[in-house]
Amino acid sequence: MATTVARFTSVNPATEEEIESFDVADERRIDDALQVAQQAGRDWRAHPIAERVALLRAAGDVLRRSADSHAATITQEMGKPLADGKAEVEKCAFVCEYFAEHAPRFLADEPAPSDSPASFVTFDPLGVLLACMP
Repeated sequence: MATTVARFTSVNPATEEEIESFDVADERRIDDALQVAQQAGRDWRAHPIAERVALLRAAGDVLRRSADSHAATITQEMGKPLADGKAEVEKCAFVCEYFAEHAPRFLADEPAPSDSPASFVTFDPLGVLLACMP
């Protein structure tokens, strides 16, 4: 007996043209992807902050260099005007740069006043967060 897989089709809202069609992930595939992401997060923490900062800066650079291509995709898939698509890409590049600049301070231990000789507040990531966004 053949198994039917649900499909999701991306449609250009301006032309109603089919862009691409994808298999809808079942619960097992979603769980597998989340586990891979959790492991990647644990691996990421092991890298020195300077390396992570460099990768964030590089991601911002890549976004800016390929802004026209990404903006065209945003326009095609979401129906946004091209200028708005470019603004979306710029926002994403800015966020990469912002966190690259501030991550060392955001992630540093902070001294905490107490009677103990060595008290501090430390950063302890929760793990993967999933956001479904348009």
